[in-house]
Amino acid sequence: MKSKSGLTRLHNCYILRNSKIIKEDLWIRDDRIEDPEKVFYEEQLQADITVDCGGLLIAPGFIDIQINGGWGVDFSFDSDNVEEGIRKVSKELLTHGVTSFCPTMVTSDVEKYRKILPLIKQTDGGPHGATVLGVHLEGPFINLAKKGAHMEEYIRIPEKGIQTLTEVYGSLDNVVIVTIAPELPGATQAIRELTNLGIKVALGHSTASLAQGEEAVECGANLITHLFNAMLPFHHRDPGLVGLLASSTKRQVFYGIISDGIHTHPAALRIASRTNPDGLVLVSDAVAAQGLADGNYRIGPQLVTVEGVHAYVTGTKTLCGSTSALDTCVAKLKQSLDCSMEYALEAASLHPAKALSIDHRKGKLNYGYDADFVIINPDTLKIKSTWIAGECVYKCDQF
Repeated sequence: MKSKSGLTRLHNCYILRNSKIIKEDLWIRDDRIEDPEKVFYEEQLQADITVDCGGLLIAPGFIDIQINGGWGVDFSFDSDNVEEGIRKVSKELLTHGVTSFCPTMVTSDVEKYRKILPLIKQTDGGPHGATVLGVHLEGPFINLAKKGAHMEEYIRIPEKGIQTLTEVYGSLDNVVIVTIAPELPGATQAIRELTNLGIKVALGHSTASLAQGEEAVECGANLITHLFNAMLPFHHRDPGLVGLLASSTKRQVFYGIISDGIHTHPAALRIASRTNPDGLVLVSDAVAAQGLADGNYRIGPQLVTVEGVHAYVTGTKTLCGSTSALDTCVAKLKQSLDCSMEYALEAASLHPAKALSIDHRKGKLNYGYDADFVIINPDTLKIKSTWIAGECVYKCDQF
């Protein structure tokens, strides 16, 4: 599908640009979105390849910043087949419109971090799979009281700040997000030091008060991990981390939401989105069972049982990630909020790009941006095709 001389025109389509759906062709040259006026009037060129989109919608590619695995692969456990597992999941994600993602490791023992982290490298996407943006480390610096499915024996306190983190992780070279409970001793120091390294800090698995959350944001944190889950519930006298949605902090606070129809009630989704619409970031939080049948799986050292669409810690009713892909979360968000198509799609593209500070090149269909996008049916939100760097890397034959 890729033009040999670099110019491809997609026509008979609608595109999502600047939060509006407009009727306009999309031009791409090599791996970037091109300005057609420059092509026509300055260079006087024609496209070498023209693609008829059949009146479908083109939207920025989805970005999943919290995904634990899928299709039998668990990023926190398969230390002997890390690279093979990343390849398998990144390839499968193309079928769900995901063009970039952050492989996520849950609380694990030191040996696992030392073996796995050096092997999950930032990798450009293409026909082989979605772009690997870097690792999201969800733990082990979390609060025992809100551990969720994380194994208690591996949970740590960051008492010496980033020194403790490097003692556990070994290296932060491939890391882009660290989830941490801000109320722990040494946490604010770690947050400040991680931010200085350009690593994003998410607050989660926490009993933090609003004041502690605000202090963490002032130190550089800009994310909340799976809002409402594994944190204190909203209370009118101290709303906790949930209160950051309406806080007076100067920094935009983004928050992950699992809109799989299980983790977050539609009313809670509506409250969050209406309070802080620009901060909502859809995440799948998918586990190894994503794309597979019911049965027994794992997430890191923890055993997981999948029953229907529910993933539980084996032998309990504690939720343990999801089995839904990000395109399903987009559809469920739109249904739950009765929101615009534009908003639902940007919650899975522009918002995560902003949260990671990569919105100067991803998350939009503006000129000069990476040509990562999906062609979808606007009525059903089904993925027709997925494109990375201007190349069609997945096409659905049954549409």
